[in-house]
Amino acid sequence: MLKTYSRMMTVAGPYKPQLQKTLRLSILASIIQGIIFALFFPLLLTLTAQPIDSRQVWILLVIFGLLVFIEGCIRWQELNFSWLTSSKVAHDTRLRLAKQLRQMPLQELNRRRAGDLNVIMSGNVSESVMWIGSLTTLVLQTIVTPLVIVLVTLFIDWRLALALLVSFPLAVPIYRYVRTLSKRILKAVSAADVETASRVVEYAQGLPVLRATKQVGVRSQHLQTALEHQRQVQARGQRLANLPLMTMATLVEVGLMVVIGLGVLFILQGSLSVVALFALVVIAMRFSEPLSLLVAYASVFDLMEIALERIETVMAIPPLPVQEPLAQPTRFDIEFDRVSFRYAEQTEWALQDVSFQLPVRSLTALVGPSGSGKTTITRLISRFADVQKGTIRLGGIDIQRMQPAELMRCISVVFQDVYLFDDTILNNIRMAKPDATNAEVEAAARIANCHEFITRLPNGYETRIGEIGSALSGGERQRISIARDILKDAPIVLLDEPTSALDTESEVAVQAAINRLVENKTVIVIAHRLSTVVGADLILVLADGQVIERGAHRELLAQQGRYAAMWAVQQQSQGWRIAA
Repeated sequence: MLKTYSRMMTVAGPYKPQLQKTLRLSILASIIQGIIFALFFPLLLTLTAQPIDSRQVWILLVIFGLLVFIEGCIRWQELNFSWLTSSKVAHDTRLRLAKQLRQMPLQELNRRRAGDLNVIMSGNVSESVMWIGSLTTLVLQTIVTPLVIVLVTLFIDWRLALALLVSFPLAVPIYRYVRTLSKRILKAVSAADVETASRVVEYAQGLPVLRATKQVGVRSQHLQTALEHQRQVQARGQRLANLPLMTMATLVEVGLMVVIGLGVLFILQGSLSVVALFALVVIAMRFSEPLSLLVAYASVFDLMEIALERIETVMAIPPLPVQEPLAQPTRFDIEFDRVSFRYAEQTEWALQDVSFQLPVRSLTALVGPSGSGKTTITRLISRFADVQKGTIRLGGIDIQRMQPAELMRCISVVFQDVYLFDDTILNNIRMAKPDATNAEVEAAARIANCHEFITRLPNGYETRIGEIGSALSGGERQRISIARDILKDAPIVLLDEPTSALDTESEVAVQAAINRLVENKTVIVIAHRLSTVVGADLILVLADGQVIERGAHRELLAQQGRYAAMWAVQQQSQGWRIAA
């Protein structure tokens, strides 16, 4: 419990002093609560005395009421201050997580499912942070309040005070058992929640494909299976969690009966008054509440522990290191010098001993079968991950000596899968250059051949385009993406043949936009149709992570190798027709 609180203080960061203020308020409220309990016994004695001293009764009642009011004010201030601080800590934690995601190596980011990140950013932050104020109060209530009650009881009857103290060691093994059980259950629940969240995201995003392939029912069954598993795990966790709670409740009842039994025995022996026993029974009932609360909230502590572990796992991922001294390129040729790379948790090399040089303002095409390493090369240029062997240079400078932001400033990427945000067209284009004027955005859109269709929309450039640009066609999304890159005006352009999945009309418009984008740039294009890269300055043919052929189109045809065979197959396929 204290370990959880200590970890929360670490997460709180700059808000730690404010949370410590909450701690002090809670201590003060607990002390006042103890004084209220202490006043209950003399008040009861005064009320049962003969004759009743009404003046003393009123004094005690006024003090009693005043202390209750003060405690209530302190608790109210503590609660407000606690939730205000907790919301700030939650906001700050989400910002730090977002910053971590921005600088996290893309290889690490791609390994995580969208549902997993969603649970961490929303659910885990709420679970670990928003309970922080309640945890402070709970810790003090379970420690301070019982101790104060025992001290009060000592003044009434030390024998019954010792009987109450027996409850402490009995509660410890129960609490430890509950923590162990709860942590195991909640880990299973957390895993089920992540799986369900991922399934929901996958199902929602894949509905168009599922409907087209008549797989809605099949995938729906997968989602239902995940939901049913989540329900079963939660139900099992609830059943197991009830066992220690019932055990603790039974122990509390037994402890109360022991106090009453001993009290009756002492009354019969003449060593304790009925009034004192009545007061002790009331106090003993209040003594047991924090202990029961401690066991009941054990699952909350473990929920926070698991959430903190997941947050800390993400925060602990180091960004890609930047080597000293830092440097900025003044030219934009690209060099791979004996580069070998394999993805995390993979044994096979994705690239092996790859070397090539791409001059400034040249057009280079990467061709080869799927899995040959084409996409890996483009990813490594933008430092998706660091290579295990060799060096990648930009303008003669090792890219590991460049700040990530500076490296990305030099590169524009246009792939088949365009990602647009649920925002206006204006803001989606301006993303590449936040300080761009409306006129600059419009000029980029005109160059990308998308100004005409934008102006036909009801709100023009202020039209919201939906999640992932769902309100636009594939060709329109591509042109918006290209307009964004035109506005960025990076000297290096990476293309994954973005026209291959478009209809003829859209392909012509997008290809015209690309031609304007790549003017006077160093361009690398992943080519699926060899006819689109006949005019490339250099064609690299890849297979099994190695460059097996290189040269211009005519040179490669003359070699009669892998490229020539691929060319022959594609030329033959142009004559294919669908049979009637």
